[in-house]
Amino acid sequence: MKKTLIKFGVLLLLAVFAVGCSKGNASSEKEEAEVDDVIDVVWYPNESGEDLKSSRDEIGRVIADATGKKVEHHLTTDYAIAIETLVNNNADVAFMGAQGYIEANKSNDAIQPIVVPTGPSGTLDDAVYHSWLAVNVDDQENYKKDGEYSLDTIADKKFSFVSNSSTSGFKVPSASILAHFTEQEEYKDLTEEDLMEGGPLFSQVLFGNSHQGSAVNLLDGNADVAAFCDTCVENYVEVAEGEENKEGSVYKVKDDAAQPFNKVAGKEFTLMSVTPVLNAPFAANMDTLGEEDFKKLQEALSADEVANNEGIFVPEDSGESALFFKTDKERFAPAEDKWFDPIRELQ
Repeated sequence: MKKTLIKFGVLLLLAVFAVGCSKGNASSEKEEAEVDDVIDVVWYPNESGEDLKSSRDEIGRVIADATGKKVEHHLTTDYAIAIETLVNNNADVAFMGAQGYIEANKSNDAIQPIVVPTGPSGTLDDAVYHSWLAVNVDDQENYKKDGEYSLDTIADKKFSFVSNSSTSGFKVPSASILAHFTEQEEYKDLTEEDLMEGGPLFSQVLFGNSHQGSAVNLLDGNADVAAFCDTCVENYVEVAEGEENKEGSVYKVKDDAAQPFNKVAGKEFTLMSVTPVLNAPFAANMDTLGEEDFKKLQEALSADEVANNEGIFVPEDSGESALFFKTDKERFAPAEDKWFDPIRELQ
């Protein structure tokens, strides 16, 4: 009788364990199913501001309509977090700079480009934006030699980059700075790593963590020179003197500029250097998104309907804040991994 009770007890425990495992597996399968019905989109700090919510939401609507799935937006305050979120299979799609894409693809070859915003021609031939080196307008003469702007003048200054994963806010300007200074005996051994900290070239190095943050570092006096790009600050500034994206042109922060520029409204800066940079892609994690949804997104985003959607490609003269503006034939176009090789060659 005792042995029978013991056997019954063991069987009961096994039954309970089996039921528990069955429930656990069912729960896991449910969670996986829920994850499969959601497309997670992660955004860099530059595109995470409240003023760009309407652009993010409209792009999310296109993604949802194309796939029949729910879209969840993940906003970040750090480039590395956005990149790692995609690389580590915690997001399906990201809008990221060329350098960030290259880093992500190097870490996980499942990361592939979906589309890239074109230039005014509607092709990738002129799909570029611009990396700026800027100085405060009152100090601009201090950055000239023989009447011309010179990189020699930035030595021993307080310098602000965006992030070491930023294309136009670090990779491109650092390549130009290294190419210039390593020709000089004093700086012949200068490396990219040296540019990330005070000395041997700069007296102090700051990182804005976004293009907006780097620009504000300059305008509030924490930095003497700052690297940031045109497209990430165009919602907050306007040309006060000269032409867009021309060396020597002066930009002024709009009086009604949104955060973080509201605290430096009216301040001006001058461009001492302007360098074209390949446009940023929407990239996918093929392991989490899947080939079917990848093709749906590429087709939907490249369609004329999106190109003509004024909620995505906002008319330049609208006065509204947006991620993308329409000046002529701008649209999204598919791009292959090799299109980013010119940025890879800066490594």
